[in-house]
Amino acid sequence: MAFVKVCAVEDLKPGEAVKYAAARPVAVFRVGDDFYATDDTCTHAQSSLSEGYIEGDTVECAFHGARFCLRTGKVLMLPATQPLRTYPVKVDEGQVLVDIE
Repeated sequence: MAFVKVCAVEDLKPGEAVKYAAARPVAVFRVGDDFYATDDTCTHAQSSLSEGYIEGDTVECAFHGARFCLRTGKVLMLPATQPLRTYPVKVDEGQVLVDIE
C-alpha cells in the first residue's frame, strides 16, 4: 500500500472535493464525516469529477451529467457506462490519506 497525504481533514468541508495530482488524478470527497476517493476523470469524457456536483454520496459530472456512487464507483446515470476506480482512504492524525496504488 502506498498511502499519500491529500489534505488535512479541516481543509475539506462536508459536500466538497479536492483533486490530488498523481499519474492518474484522484478526487477525494467528503460526505459528512466520511471520505471517499475515486478517479478524478469521468469515464465518459475528460472532465474533472472534483469539479462536479456532489449530492449525498454521489457525484455528477459537470460536463455531460453522468452520475456515480462515491462509495462503490458504480455508474448511476448515463452517458457514462464504465464505473470509476475507487481507492482506500484513511484518516490519521487529522490528515486524509489515500492509497493510490
